[in-house]
Amino acid sequence: MASDSTTFTNQPVEQRVALYFQDKHPIDVELAMARYAEEKGISEIWQADTRLARDCVVMMGALLAGTRATRVGSGVLPIWTRNPAVIAASWSTMWELAGTDPDGRSRAMLGLGAWWEPIASRVGEDRRRPLTALRENIEAIRALFTMEEISYQGEFVKLDRVKLDVAYGDNGPRDIPIYLGATGPKALELAGETCDGVVLNYVVTADHIRHSVERVAAGAKRSGRTIEQVDRPELLVCSLSDDDPADAIRTGKSLVAYYLGTEPHIMEASGADPDLVARVQEVVGWPATEADYRKAADLIPDDLARSLMAVGTTSECIDTVAEFVDAGVTCPILYPLMDDMVPVIDAFAGWKP
Repeated sequence: MASDSTTFTNQPVEQRVALYFQDKHPIDVELAMARYAEEKGISEIWQADTRLARDCVVMMGALLAGTRATRVGSGVLPIWTRNPAVIAASWSTMWELAGTDPDGRSRAMLGLGAWWEPIASRVGEDRRRPLTALRENIEAIRALFTMEEISYQGEFVKLDRVKLDVAYGDNGPRDIPIYLGATGPKALELAGETCDGVVLNYVVTADHIRHSVERVAAGAKRSGRTIEQVDRPELLVCSLSDDDPADAIRTGKSLVAYYLGTEPHIMEASGADPDLVARVQEVVGWPATEADYRKAADLIPDDLARSLMAVGTTSECIDTVAEFVDAGVTCPILYPLMDDMVPVIDAFAGWKP
């Protein structure tokens, strides 16, 4: 069961804000921006495990080594790609590498997810009974973080007298928070029941987030907790420009088009009109090119993009992010779509909604 010692509130004096790194920017730029964000007071980064483009474990190690106090999480690691014992060993290694932040919390955070189609089946993975598989991985990894020897016999996870056998270093328990990346109602309830937090998905509306938080609360109740004891960061696209807000909006619309065209769980959660989705799918397939995204962007209405992400001027983006915080998000994880992410960092550093 997740820890019950921490309470997360929606409106701290200074709002928690994080950055989301995918593969939009060169790696050296991301590492430089992580250091800049830390200097400006943004204390978290969530690294995507992006399609087959970038591996989050490699990137997290670089980000933790390149910063002093920033907390770094996986947003999110697919459970089908690694054995839970290997996952636990990887995060134990990052725990050793990075230590704790100034508040004594692990700088390494583990976000898990069930992966998605079509990539899973194309690499030979059978994503059957994903909720059962997620629960087993969460339970087994949490047990391994105690550094005790464990056995676990589930449908998917089978461990026979396994422990993280650190021989020469610190072999005390690893207090590493576990998050579940969730979109559907059952996965959201599982996150509330079993995890320290949930990584809420992006390209959805603030109303969808409110309903999602209700499902997380229902899961938390099953484990004897309240919603305030479950962290609720959310990925949130931010395409910001005071010089050319129209181009910033079009850039955001290209990402909307990608998700409507390729990821059914996002498509359903976005509330987009099915006829629009069908038209987008005629243009965007998988894998699609950036040119495909830009072409499909012209099909997306501005108001749809504004309901799903922070786009436009600085003040417009801040207002949109505030709506998602009001809907129950504890920490917006901002994904800067522009080539230069400094304006996003500057706009939200020290933000007090």
